[in-house]
Amino acid sequence: MHILVVEPWYGGSHRRFLDGLRAHSAHEYTFCTLPGRHWRWRMDAAAVSLAEHARHVVSERGTPDLVFASDMLDLPSFLALVRPHFSDVPVVLYFHENQLTYPRPPGAAAPRTYALMNYRSALAADACWFNSDFHRTDFLEALPDFLNRFPDPPAAALVDPIAARSQVMHLGMDLERLGPPHPRPHNAPPVLLWNQRWAFDKNPEGLLHLVEGLDDAAVPFHLIVTGRAVGQTPEPLDALRTRFADRLLHMGFVEDPDVYTELLHRADVVVSTAHHEFFGLSVMEAIRCGCHPVLPHRLSYPELMPARLHNPLLHAPTLYDTPKNALALLKGLLSGTLRPLPRRTLHDIPDRFNWPRRAAAFDRAFTALG
Repeated sequence: MHILVVEPWYGGSHRRFLDGLRAHSAHEYTFCTLPGRHWRWRMDAAAVSLAEHARHVVSERGTPDLVFASDMLDLPSFLALVRPHFSDVPVVLYFHENQLTYPRPPGAAAPRTYALMNYRSALAADACWFNSDFHRTDFLEALPDFLNRFPDPPAAALVDPIAARSQVMHLGMDLERLGPPHPRPHNAPPVLLWNQRWAFDKNPEGLLHLVEGLDDAAVPFHLIVTGRAVGQTPEPLDALRTRFADRLLHMGFVEDPDVYTELLHRADVVVSTAHHEFFGLSVMEAIRCGCHPVLPHRLSYPELMPARLHNPLLHAPTLYDTPKNALALLKGLLSGTLRPLPRRTLHDIPDRFNWPRRAAAFDRAFTALG
């Protein structure tokens, strides 16, 4: 099949996803993309320039067999601008995130326009694929209440078809890049890792509270904090840098993937304090590198962790229900009173997301639609 990829945000995790899919898929791809910057402008206007690019592709290569677009595209506008060339071409909309259920900082209004755009795009697509079951359920359950806030809410019949066309298609991971399992490092003190985006939805304040709790309890540990800053550094991370400088082995974004991987292999435990996580790629990378996870028992995390490892019999749990439970778990793991999962077990957890497996699943799903 010849698949036309339409991506307004060809950067970060979106770019890694598409590059990995193209590298491992049996199908042929043409990319219509824009750089990953100015996200609001991309959602507002990218359909215009991407439609022009798509028309050029059609003139040179003929009509594609399928269009694969991301949630950041205003899909109805794009399709209107490429008519009639794409009238019989199936369209898949892939949700990395959505603007309806994405959490907002206190006092910040949700951008209703972009939530409506996601809704209209889902209506226009022949299939809606979500990167996790949590994400799919979260979006579909939020739609009716959101639409009922409008003076003339759309009929439920306009929501039900989206659900009928929706399925979960987990993204893929380049696990080979992360290397083979390493022996557990003999860190003294042990190393705690937080490798999340530096933004409100990842709850850096929650991380600061946990580190303060460990310090108050005189638990020995070192700390690695990685992640890309979104705008200004959140105040809790500035406070962390100042108050716990003597415990920090590294703090900041790492551009070199080899250096980043080495940091993951140095750590013993990875923690998430997130308010929001539609998938959790960075945490899965840390687990692949042998970090025992301490994750909220909500969002996508219970789905990513095998059920047998939620609360294993002989080792520390991987999920927590409250911040108090998270602190107790970290105390036990870092002090040695709780046993982490074996490195081999941790290494194998993300296997089902390895790109060769996931690309084969995407190929089958594309073929079924085409």
